[in-house]
Amino acid sequence: MGKGFFQVPTAFNEPIKSYAPGSPEREEVLKQYKEYYNGKVEVPLYIGSEEIVTGNTKPMSPPHDHKHIVGKYHLAEKKHVAQAIDNCLHARNEWANLKWEQRAAIFLKAAELIAGPYRAKINAATMIAQSKTIHQAEIDSACELIDFLRFNVQYMSQIYEEQPDSAAGIWNRVEYRPLEGFIYAITPFNFTAIAGNLPASAAMMGNVVVWKPSDSQIFSAKVIVDVFKEAGLPDGVINVVYGDPVMITETILGSPDFAGIHFTGSTHVFKSLWKQIGNNIDIYKTYPRIVGETGGKDFIIAHPTANTQQVATAITRGAFEFQGQKCSAASRVYLPKSTSKEILGLVKKDIESFNKPGSPEDMSNFITAVIHENSFDKLAKYIDQAKQDKNAEVIAGGNCDKSKGYFIEPTVILTTDPHYTTMETELFGPVVTIYVYEDADWSKTLKLVDATSEYALTGAVLSKDRYAIEEATQVLQNCAGNFYINDKPTGAVVGQQPFGGARASGTNDKAGSAQNLLRWVSPRLIKETFVSPEDYRYPFLG
Repeated sequence: MGKGFFQVPTAFNEPIKSYAPGSPEREEVLKQYKEYYNGKVEVPLYIGSEEIVTGNTKPMSPPHDHKHIVGKYHLAEKKHVAQAIDNCLHARNEWANLKWEQRAAIFLKAAELIAGPYRAKINAATMIAQSKTIHQAEIDSACELIDFLRFNVQYMSQIYEEQPDSAAGIWNRVEYRPLEGFIYAITPFNFTAIAGNLPASAAMMGNVVVWKPSDSQIFSAKVIVDVFKEAGLPDGVINVVYGDPVMITETILGSPDFAGIHFTGSTHVFKSLWKQIGNNIDIYKTYPRIVGETGGKDFIIAHPTANTQQVATAITRGAFEFQGQKCSAASRVYLPKSTSKEILGLVKKDIESFNKPGSPEDMSNFITAVIHENSFDKLAKYIDQAKQDKNAEVIAGGNCDKSKGYFIEPTVILTTDPHYTTMETELFGPVVTIYVYEDADWSKTLKLVDATSEYALTGAVLSKDRYAIEEATQVLQNCAGNFYINDKPTGAVVGQQPFGGARASGTNDKAGSAQNLLRWVSPRLIKETFVSPEDYRYPFLG
């Protein structure tokens, strides 16, 4: 503990700026957006103290303007990944032994840098690279990442304070050691905050990290690296590589010093990683920690008593914000027959009020582009199929255009089959499927919701009937790690709603809580006896 029992600053959620017309933050972020959009950033590998340019590069383009190039990033070879591992292990001893308050200060400073001089930079980079509206960028890349950093420092101090009882003549104490080896962080395109938190949370607890961001998030990942460097993070603590995911992963998982993986991405990839780790288990010095948050097929179910306008808003926001590219996005909805027409009419009215999908630079746009061509093609295929199937009908949206950007109109599919493919398949786009149930089948439909999906990430129930809410809470207890009552199933806030799900949605280690940080330490109990026994004989021996 150094020279005192230090209290960290009390964590608080970063206030969300409005970006209203004429506001200074709006002008600042638009200025930064134009600078980035008209520039050409070059992103190297960050390994130890080096910024490595390999000469083998890929371009970076905005999803909403995919023919425009805003920069390029360098691809790692196998030797660079090995070099990153070596730099981790070289930095580990000094970083692990650094007093915890010094580590805390680095990440608290990073939070303040994002809140201040880097706010427009990280938001503009997220708008360009991930095609987020300014509101979606603000609540993600600025506020949520700041919250992760602040609250994790507070959770870290609480963990260290958690100590066992001691008996007379004995002092028991626990050290929360970092894992022996290095951590592999794999982060997704859709949340800049997750991209920053996965390597940072492990590093905060004294671990060293090899971080592979998504190819579609490298622009904003560079800003995160810039922030960490300015905050004083020592070289080699977090090493950053991009490139062939198979090569990078095989190299990392082939190291005896691999100690854990912190992952957010697809269920298919996570299961593959788990298998690889299992197959390699005999080579590792320790049993690796496996922490992952994966997919979702998240639901909204409305009771006949639910406020129809509130249900419609929950669908519109839950399904279409950030083009439905949230693990928590509402993608299957169950409406009672008695109010379904009214609710669907309100949802259509919302969709008709949207501008056509366009650039996030135009802040009147609620919808922009999906992340890349593969995503566009997948979504278009499902929409086209729904137009042909007899048991499905596209009742809103349904148009797609990738000539300039990967634009998918917000689309509502109405189906008569509760097991129709888009009721069960994770689409990760602005497509929501509605099933209408008979009001008398409320209890039966709850069981249908629970049994329909392999996922168990988020879900929501809307009702004015407290008995119905209680029934839904009980029946649906295993199919949503984050369960919302009279709200949309998205928008978890760090420090308020720890996030994660079970079943095929991950290990449910709750990012944004002390629970997650505990996965990155290996406790050591120290028992000190002040007057040691000098005779082996116990009293019972007489």
